[in-house]
Amino acid sequence: MTVITTRYVQIVAVTALAFGLAACGKNDDSQTAGQKLDSAISQTKKAADSTGKKLEEGAAQAGDTAANALDKAGAKLGSAADAAGSKIEEGAAKAGQALDDASITAQIKAELIKAPEVSAPKIDVDTKAGVVTLGGTVPSDSVKNRAGDIAKGVKGVASVNNNLAVQAH
Repeated sequence: MTVITTRYVQIVAVTALAFGLAACGKNDDSQTAGQKLDSAISQTKKAADSTGKKLEEGAAQAGDTAANALDKAGAKLGSAADAAGSKIEEGAAKAGQALDDASITAQIKAELIKAPEVSAPKIDVDTKAGVVTLGGTVPSDSVKNRAGDIAKGVKGVASVNNNLAVQAH
């Protein structure tokens, strides 16, 4: 039993007792003891009905408050789920980009190894978000240009920063 319900029951009991005592204490000679009892019961019933209505109103208010709290909690939960979903999507995109970059780097290295005029072991390839950076040393400008062209020809390459240094032997 809730505090509100207990309080209303107490009020009804006190009211019934008060009406009963008031009816017994009246010196109305025109009413018999049975009529006085009927009057007290009637008044008690009215008080009980009034208390019942107040209980219903209190329960409705409590229900509305609970529903509002649940709505707020649901909204917060939905927001948290959306935020978590966004973080997962961001993480997946970063992981996918890292895999794409690793794939681009591997393809460029493979193509550099296939080119006999290019000394692939001396060329460093780094890829970030599709941007390829070539580093290291090569024997001539033609080898430098050829390495840059090979890198540009790989699918997924957005641009190439050719930082190869030319060192004649």
